[in-house]
Amino acid sequence: MHVLDLYAGPTALKAIEQNGLDQSLFDYMLGASGGPKWFVLAGLDRVVFSQFFANRERPLNIIGSSAGAFRFACFGQNDPLAAINRLAERYSNVTYSAKPSIREITLSSLELLDYVLGENGIEEIINNPIIKAHFIVARCKGLTRFESKPLQMTGLLASAGANAVKRTFLQRFYERYVFASPTSELQIDDPNKMPTYTINLAKNNLAQALMASGSIPIVIEGVENINGAPKGMYRDGGIIDYHFDLTFGPQKGLVFYPHFYPRPIPGWFDKSLKRRLPHKSSYDKVVMAVPSSEFIASLPYQKIPDRKDFETMPTEQRIEYWQTVIKKSDQLGDAFMQMTQDPNVAAKVKPFAF
Repeated sequence: MHVLDLYAGPTALKAIEQNGLDQSLFDYMLGASGGPKWFVLAGLDRVVFSQFFANRERPLNIIGSSAGAFRFACFGQNDPLAAINRLAERYSNVTYSAKPSIREITLSSLELLDYVLGENGIEEIINNPIIKAHFIVARCKGLTRFESKPLQMTGLLASAGANAVKRTFLQRFYERYVFASPTSELQIDDPNKMPTYTINLAKNNLAQALMASGSIPIVIEGVENINGAPKGMYRDGGIIDYHFDLTFGPQKGLVFYPHFYPRPIPGWFDKSLKRRLPHKSSYDKVVMAVPSSEFIASLPYQKIPDRKDFETMPTEQRIEYWQTVIKKSDQLGDAFMQMTQDPNVAAKVKPFAF
């Protein structure tokens, strides 16, 4: 069974044609929002974190929002394989009461984060000289800064309406903050010209930034007044950067992007806007590894996990399903490592369909 597809922009494809699929081509890696969708990539993360980028000698900038930020908090630790396995095991086993409150879900998320970081994870991420972590967070403006559900909903509806007219209108409601490795030189260029503000990660704000990056509006409490950052309410980084529409510098290398779908969605509010596509320029240097449609058809229920599973499946059924997907995802990791040894891999790369 064919399980993994590779997509690449024009510049990325030329590099693969000349060099094969070699880790030295990459200066950046992206991790998208998507909650439990990540389980389908767990096996790919296992080999990418512990094998593909092992023995790397120059910095790799890893940029994640929401679930992608949690994954990359694992990658930045000294034993990334153990950390990503902790995330997969604990996250796939999460349980709530029949009608969980926002507080219950928030406390559960805090416990998950604490478990994934362990005793030394914060220091290891901050001090990692090679794997340089960047966690994207949205600072809220207007009504979305309040915890009150009616006010938040009103603010979200206004955000969605403005975004539907023009993506740049999002900056009236949210600001992009990147909590970055203290020695990072990362530059972010947004083709929509929404500004980016950078805050150094530190011992007293890393857990706050991570929690904020995954704080889904209405579902999880936001994080107020993150240490070292301007005062305010911080929420899910995927609001602005759901699947990314950005380019990066100053390094000239490629971007590696394991993703759930072959068609990225720029922001959270763009999910229902079929016409809203990323700029082609944002994906010129991107290599995207995506589960094939054949692989997805082989999964239980012929789909990738998502947050709706909490509502549509009994707890035991959901946990069994999620853990089955995690086990099967190792096939993606095996296929990817085979591609790195394939001298004809460039012939198997597909162009982006947007």
